Amino acid sequence: MKPAGSRKEWHDEGMTSAAVTSSSWTSEDIPSQVGRTIVITGANSGLGFASATALAHRGALVVMACRDPKRGLDALDCVRDAATDAEPLLLKLDLADLDSVQAAAKELAELVDRVDVLMNNAGVMALPLRRTAQGHEMQFGTNHLGHYAFTGRLLPLLLAAPDPRVVTTSSQMHRLGKMAWADLDWNERRYQRWPAYGQSKLANLQFAYELARRAHNMGSSLKSVAAHPGYASTGLQQAGPTMAGRRITARIMNLGNRIAGQEASSGALPQLFAATSKEARSGAYYGPDGLGQMRGAPTEVTSSAAARSRDEAHRLWNLSEEMTGFAYEWNAQNTSASG
Repeated sequence: MKPAGSRKEWHDEGMTSAAVTSSSWTSEDIPSQVGRTIVITGANSGLGFASATALAHRGALVVMACRDPKRGLDALDCVRDAATDAEPLLLKLDLADLDSVQAAAKELAELVDRVDVLMNNAGVMALPLRRTAQGHEMQFGTNHLGHYAFTGRLLPLLLAAPDPRVVTTSSQMHRLGKMAWADLDWNERRYQRWPAYGQSKLANLQFAYELARRAHNMGSSLKSVAAHPGYASTGLQQAGPTMAGRRITARIMNLGNRIAGQEASSGALPQLFAATSKEARSGAYYGPDGLGQMRGAPTEVTSSAAARSRDEAHRLWNLSEEMTGFAYEWNAQNTSASG
């Protein structure tokens, strides 16, 4: 492992030169991924499925980490049809159950010898109050805690790769989020589904930035990059209202998708750029370059002051260790994690 001082200084978001942008970047610009192993959470639908299809088409060994085996198998067949080199694999993963996260990481270590890219893509949005297997609020538990633990448990496989990346999907809704440190799990407050979603998406960004800082401080080549899709029509918007029995709201969300949303294949471009482009920087955040970052080609974008707060990110990391019972460990060879 190189000492931290031997590497080019890492800068926080917003402290670098002009943002990276490409007004014409599409999935056709993804370089060959032959020989690379890419794990995608939530790969059976939406942005995850679009990413899996595009990356398999460029030759990657795509590991589709999915909660529902049946839906995962259906998606696997489609991704297999798109693959041009390695056969895609299916991995059972329920991010709302930390025991499942541990089991999935163990199974993956038996299937592959390294992970070049981990795409933390899966998520739930604006659900009625639900709890994970360990009792955490479902959106915070799934969107953040599950990915925190999964990333840490895959750290040995990531550090075995020559140029590893972790791509974490956030949302413009992070700007409405606020970390309620005394009650992250909504045990004391009256539950509000949209503020809860915003908190989880803010946590995604704080995690991505803190992971980039920690990797840099350890002299690791691991890149941690964040992305958001803009307004992508993925079906995620209707899930919460449907679960709550709000049919009219679900129909309104569906109509909004048709009018304002872009296809999942377009919404996936920022995270694909973050995962594959040589221009993507560790500690950067990518989203669409169009009006209001709703749609368009990938470009480097800004995030809220709360997302960029080092103190908040450090506090979240420590609490995540406590809430999951898992601590990252970077050893001298840069090859292990324990918890």
